[in-house]
Amino acid sequence: MKTRCNRRALEPVTFTYFQSPWGQILVAQNPRGLTAIQFRQGSNVKAPDPRWRFVRKLDGDAVAQLQAYFAGERREFDLPLALEGTPFQREVWMALREIPYGATVAYADLARRIGRPHAFRAVGAANGRNPLPIVVPCHRVIGSDGTLTGYGGGLHIKAALLALERKHRNFRS
Repeated sequence: MKTRCNRRALEPVTFTYFQSPWGQILVAQNPRGLTAIQFRQGSNVKAPDPRWRFVRKLDGDAVAQLQAYFAGERREFDLPLALEGTPFQREVWMALREIPYGATVAYADLARRIGRPHAFRAVGAANGRNPLPIVVPCHRVIGSDGTLTGYGGGLHIKAALLALERKHRNFRS
């Protein structure tokens, strides 16, 4: 019996931690790009994959760009991404990247933007599985009534990220 080898599963992943204004963050990447950003508190905290290798400093400037974002000095990220998900999830995640810095949209609006106006629940589920929060700005999606809804790092971090962007929205990177 033949078995398929998932080449991507064999790609080495390295990760590190750094301190953000709202606690420790894990950043992971493989040779193709960023694979994970995880707040180390909140509802979605999980241990790093045991196949991943810890390093003190990642190659590239993902951590530096995140730190510049937290300092209000960066509005957009210029990083290679290695997003893995279903075609629908990747479509949603790419639409998230189109939401301007400091702006918010409702799940229903995002569903309309991708041409699936009745798929707002599926959009919400894809948003919740975003492996690269901040860089793929899922924090910019809110409820249709304007309330903040779910965020893996916790609603207080979602509110803080939106406040940071409102404060620095006139800055150009």
